[in-house]
Parts: sequence; C-alpha cells; structure tokens
Amino acid sequence: MISNDPVDEGAGTDGKLAVRAFRGAGGIALVADAAGPAGAQPVLLLHGGGQTRGSWGAAVRALGAAGYQAVALDQRGHGESAWSDDGGYTLDRFADDLRRVVASFDRPPILVGASLGGLAALLAAGEAPAAGVAAVVLVDIVPWMERAGGEQVVGFMRGTGGGFATLEAAAEAIAGYLPHRPRPASLDGLSRSLRRGDDGRWYWHWDPAFVRPQDGWDMDAINRRLSAAAQAIRAPLMLVHGTASEIVSPAGAARFRAMLPDAEIVPIAGAHHMVAGDDNDAFLGALLAFLDCLPERTA
Repeated sequence: MISNDPVDEGAGTDGKLAVRAFRGAGGIALVADAAGPAGAQPVLLLHGGGQTRGSWGAAVRALGAAGYQAVALDQRGHGESAWSDDGGYTLDRFADDLRRVVASFDRPPILVGASLGGLAALLAAGEAPAAGVAAVVLVDIVPWMERAGGEQVVGFMRGTGGGFATLEAAAEAIAGYLPHRPRPASLDGLSRSLRRGDDGRWYWHWDPAFVRPQDGWDMDAINRRLSAAAQAIRAPLMLVHGTASEIVSPAGAARFRAMLPDAEIVPIAGAHHMVAGDDNDAFLGALLAFLDCLPERTA
C-alpha cells in the first residue's frame, strides 16, 4: 500500500489537475484531484491504505483524456484530507465517507478502489444504505484476502510510521519492501510522497493512528460482511489483480470467480499488490476496456 510513485501534477486542458473539495461522514473535509469534462460519466478513484490521491495521477490523466470525469479522492487520514478527530479508522467510516461523496455527483459514479479503497467500495455499494453506483472495479482486493500479505503491509507501515531522517533512508526502506521495483533515478518523486515534519524528519502523508489496532477487529466477521456485500451489488463488477500479489492469491481469485461468476476478472502478469504502480499500462488498458463497454458510457 506504500508507494514511491511520483505525484502527477498535470492533467486537463490547462496542464493542471483541478482540486475539488468534498465532505465525508460527520462533515470531515476531503480533497480530490479531477480531470475531464464536468458533465461526463464520473469515475471515482480510491487509493489504498497509506497512499494518497497522487498514486492515481496517470489514471486521472488517462481517464480525463478519454472523456470521463475522473476524480481521485484522498480518503480520511490521508494526503490533504482531514484526520479523524478521535483517531478512529474503521471500514465503516471509510464506507460512510464514500456514500456521502457518491451522493454529491449528478449521476452514479463508477468506483475504482485499490485495497482499502476497494473494501470501502464494497461496503458502500453493497450494504444499506447502498450508494448508487454505475460499476465497481476492485484493484487487487477481494473478500477473504491473504492474511499474511495484509500483515506484511501493515507491518511495514507501522515500522516506518516514525518517519525517516533523510529521503535516502526512505528510499532504502522502500527498496527493501519493494525489491521488484526499479529504484527511481531521482528522489524528487519521493519528496512529494512524504511530508517534512517540524522536527526535520520525513513522514508519510497519513495519520499514524490509521495503523493502530482497532477495537473489535474480527477479520473473519469482516470477510463475511465483504462477501455478502459483493454479492449484493447489482452493478457491473471487475477485479484486476496481480499474479504475484501478496493479498490476492490464485485461490482467492478463484474463490471470487466462484462467488461472482458474472464479474470480469483480469490478472496482470507479474504485478504485485500495487498493480497500477507495477504495470500501469496493463492496468489502464484493462480499466478503459471495461469502462468503454458499460452502457452508462453512452447514456
């Protein structure tokens, strides 16, 4: 869920992404980037835990250029969006935020959710009060995800939550966590993925409380809820997953296919959990092909 992808700051006819403001549950302030025609079919992109809307920069540009109204949201506690006052970050809160954001569009949006964003999308669209959506795209996330992979991700986030003395130290930590990724030639992108604290250290753009253990966390109960929610969604659904994912195993993808035989499933060869970061061309190709076949595209 941690990414060293550079923040993409350009899109649209003026070369810049438009910044939009939303309100989530309880009125929490949420910030998003947008590109594309304002009256077009909206596509709402939701990042994974520990990421920000900047991880969708290339997708926002591509979707906007393809004629969609692309909106990439900073979820609560991440990026420029506000942090929870009480340090609470349950899946229900993310889903409730998403319901509020979805309701602000003039027409049902297509949800594209990576990891945490996909979990929020399942609950928001599949549980009452169900958000009205045109389609749901899950990016390397399924009910009954691989527990060991999830623990690996959370372990890295907790282990690096204290920040880094230098950008070079951050790059070393990321290289150890993502050994399959080539190291960037420059640290400029990394400097935009981190914030400089008053103490001079570099910190991730998320609330450290996000990775604290939550009271009443029962993974089996959550997985049952996610499964029921996925089966309750009547909109078209697609899963894009990496064949080398730590979170979605071949068995997990097969279980998803058996549970939702009408869903489209696209494996991205060699990609790990951060599918878009590992093979953005393949991810965008699969996403645009799916979106362009939806009836809402020409409605």
